[in-house]
Amino acid sequence: MPYIIRSLGSRYAFVVAGVIFLSLMVSAGLRSTPGVLLIPLEKAFGWSRGEVSLAAAIGIFLYGLVGPFAAALMQRFGIKRTLVAALLLMAASSFASTLITETWQLVLTWGVFSGLATGCVATVLGAAVVNRWFVRRRGLVMGLLSASAATGTLIFLPGLAWLAEHSGWRAVVMAVGAAALVLAPIALILMPESPERAGLKPFGAEADWAPPAPSTGNPLAAAIGGLVEAVKRRDFWLLFATFFVCGFTTNGLVGTHLISLCADHGLPEVRAAGLLALMGVFDLIGTTASGWLTDRYDPRKLLFAYYGLRGISLIYLPFSDFSVTGLSVFAVFYGLDWIATIPPTLRLTTEAFGEKRAPIVFGWIVAGHQLGAASAALFAGVMRTMEGRYLEAFVIAGATGIAAAGMALLVGWKPTPAEGMLAVE
Repeated sequence: MPYIIRSLGSRYAFVVAGVIFLSLMVSAGLRSTPGVLLIPLEKAFGWSRGEVSLAAAIGIFLYGLVGPFAAALMQRFGIKRTLVAALLLMAASSFASTLITETWQLVLTWGVFSGLATGCVATVLGAAVVNRWFVRRRGLVMGLLSASAATGTLIFLPGLAWLAEHSGWRAVVMAVGAAALVLAPIALILMPESPERAGLKPFGAEADWAPPAPSTGNPLAAAIGGLVEAVKRRDFWLLFATFFVCGFTTNGLVGTHLISLCADHGLPEVRAAGLLALMGVFDLIGTTASGWLTDRYDPRKLLFAYYGLRGISLIYLPFSDFSVTGLSVFAVFYGLDWIATIPPTLRLTTEAFGEKRAPIVFGWIVAGHQLGAASAALFAGVMRTMEGRYLEAFVIAGATGIAAAGMALLVGWKPTPAEGMLAVE
């Protein structure tokens, strides 16, 4: 290991990014598993989609809520320790869920424990690593790490849907638990805590670069303090609201309920999971391209385009004919836009709050994302149970996307003196 680090020098940052990419990919695969389990658990236990969606919603909510606290834990105890502990908890909660017989046990394993664990292996982890290991190419690397969620969907969902169909739902949860368990020692071995501890500088750092002072404060106090300071700024609320919509329109709605929506229209589960995988392929392209664009263009205008196009595509979906051609067009169009919002949102957060505070503030913004996702997962499940269809849930989600497009343009905007006088008058 020391030889490899010395030979690669600051380029070893890309090895670290690769480890984080795999970790985020496995976490995303685990987080998307409830979408595969909706119908199998309904058949196995007679639970309604609303009941199963509740466990998924709790997991998604905790996944986001843990973010800012995870950022503070990483600053206090280290990224490596936090990551390895989270991977082990992911594995343990998955294996334990094979024993469930009641809905409260589903909530405990796939809601509480998996939510807490995956919350530590989420976008905040990518942001912390990018800020620590990179000075140049931050937008591009953050785009690649963000795209790992799509890659997790690409790799896991079709296989998990096949397992559920041929071997039962327990084989599904065993598979994702094993993936997390295998990755824990890889992270432990290959990932130094920081560039300076490995005798390196961040990629692209100048010769006079000096490492930041280590954090010695209380992680809980740091997380709460970051929130107290952030809520005083309008930009925080705009970014929080737009990211709430991002979660509401992606993993909460489409990630959790698309397979069930397709099943309602006669599409087999494996084919529907393949549709999500196709989205994953194009999201890998779209999010990476978004990182490249974020390094070069106004991130507010990028967000305006992303949210607007996403809203239109969601309104279109329930009115489509659900043919192979129509769904493929939706998968490509929507997939390019799935989480392309992350790089420009991170850049706006860093510009507004500074590099030191950005990871914790971004953690709270990501909490908004997951609050939105949890709301959509539960809302769509309840609507399906009450109305027998998903139409209203998708149209409402599309409308929120269009609203978020307008809010994105207001981030960082300040009125000119003339405009301020008019406002007073």
